[in-house]
Amino acid sequence: MRKLILFNMITLDGFFEGENQSLEWHNVDDEFNKFAVAQLETADTLVFGRINYELMSGYWPTSLALDDDPTVAGIMNSISKVVISTTLEQVEWENTRLVRENVREELGKLKQQPGKHIFIFGSAELASSILEMNLIDEYRIMINPVVLGHGKPLFLNVNDKLHLKLIDTKVFKSGNVLLYYEPEKQANQ
Repeated sequence: MRKLILFNMITLDGFFEGENQSLEWHNVDDEFNKFAVAQLETADTLVFGRINYELMSGYWPTSLALDDDPTVAGIMNSISKVVISTTLEQVEWENTRLVRENVREELGKLKQQPGKHIFIFGSAELASSILEMNLIDEYRIMINPVVLGHGKPLFLNVNDKLHLKLIDTKVFKSGNVLLYYEPEKQANQ
């Protein structure tokens, strides 16, 4: 069975994004970029919510992205993508399909198919709702060494406590720390 993995960057004080969806605080460098490409190469499907889909589809297929980062642009444009949205009517980015209902069932079917990992990048509201469905197999949370003081937290409106087991860590020269967790119920199986 394929793993559904959530990867997100947060600030030291737990924010997923700053005011006005600001992400300029992301601490990225060559080491991070190499990690990002290696992580992408372990996936064959990405899952987005509407907002993140619109941001990604508005950038990666452009000539700017293809010139600036051809490796990641090539992967992002060719990989299979699933957009979970009740408000979008259609999706146009290459290799993208829209799921408007039966999200639990659709993601469950996707996890049963052969292939590489499935990743959720960004999409905090979607991540929180999928967390509530108990479908996330691994949480990869990268803490950036910055405090914003205010912003949008990664997990919103989560109703039940979730206990996680730390399974790995990676420290970057930039000060970023990547924490790998899995839900305890899976760790004890």
